[in-house]
Amino acid sequence: MRFFCFHLMPYGALDLSWTDEHESAWVTLPNRYYDPKKGFELYNRYLDELIYADTLGFDGICVNEHHQTAYGMMPAPNVLAGALVRQTRNVRICVLGRALPLVNNPIYIAEEFAMLDNLSGGRLIAGFVRGIGCEYHASMANPGQSHERFHEAHDLIVQAWTRPGPFEFAGKHFHIQYVNLWPRPYQEPHPPIWIPSQGSRETIEWASHPDRRYTYLQTFSPIDSVAKYMQQYRDTAVAYGYQPTTDQLGWAVPVYVAETDEKALREAKPHAENFYAKFIKSPLEYRLPPGYTSMSSMKAMIESKFKYSLASPDMDALVSRGMIICGSPSTVVEKLEAYQARLGFRNLISMMQFATLPHELTMKSMAMFAAEVMPRLRSVGEPTGRPVRSMAAAK
Repeated sequence: MRFFCFHLMPYGALDLSWTDEHESAWVTLPNRYYDPKKGFELYNRYLDELIYADTLGFDGICVNEHHQTAYGMMPAPNVLAGALVRQTRNVRICVLGRALPLVNNPIYIAEEFAMLDNLSGGRLIAGFVRGIGCEYHASMANPGQSHERFHEAHDLIVQAWTRPGPFEFAGKHFHIQYVNLWPRPYQEPHPPIWIPSQGSRETIEWASHPDRRYTYLQTFSPIDSVAKYMQQYRDTAVAYGYQPTTDQLGWAVPVYVAETDEKALREAKPHAENFYAKFIKSPLEYRLPPGYTSMSSMKAMIESKFKYSLASPDMDALVSRGMIICGSPSTVVEKLEAYQARLGFRNLISMMQFATLPHELTMKSMAMFAAEVMPRLRSVGEPTGRPVRSMAAAK
């Protein structure tokens, strides 16, 4: 198993009484709740936590992109990735990921990622996303064009990384007369591409296509949903004519470790519940605007995932549904072994800080996870193909 430390960089100083007057932590939450002096402290604290992951032996550290929200203060993840590149030595730098449909010139993303790949000596992992529905309200981008803009931007970026320039790219949404990337990526033919997703069938079919075989990451979902979507990926790959490997699957989930199960649950409880009740909170129409995804995918996501996140979270329910991994080192190892056997992933994207979890508890949990959990799971999920099981068997 490979271990990545993922950070949302939430506005942890948020006045949690905001829910008395407002319905969403995204887009419409007034920015008077944000104190730049607190922001200064939090950004630097969060960078220190990710740098600490490098010293602890994590395989990678991860940042991502969100706009106009207390959920994650990273509208420009390349800026933070640039800071991390110069202060780390061993970890992969994962930008999970840039929202391709929201930009008017994808060449800028190709350039940013190529710069990071050069600065890091080839440690970059490039994450591409469509951006969750809330981002379309924040940017006023057309959600009905989300898929086609994503695919076209992806094609332009990959061609910019791999084709000798200058050449012309003439697409429906992007027309660039001179594509001639300076600098070119450090890695050949280009950095690995990962695709985080909420479970859209269209995204799964696209990512698993033999021309791509991209690593698919299921994010913040009940374990039954994770199993369903990872099985869809495997089934789709087999339908395409190949057997996927464990390297092609990853799971993003909050993780907390303490000395005992009781202590872990007690320490994590208010912060995990804040994450699911306060920081994710937004109306369903913000998350799934019209045209953002197909009707079948929308129904499936509402049924398997969003109905849980819309409910009032309870720590016991979050743990039982696999929406947080929490416990002593032995318990966390046992749970991850069982989940890996069921899901067949190799890449664990562990969110070690969530919502209001304080610095000292974050650092303690990270240290215990690195010392007492990671070594016992290194040999689990080796990068080989595995038999495809039916959903009944996976349960």
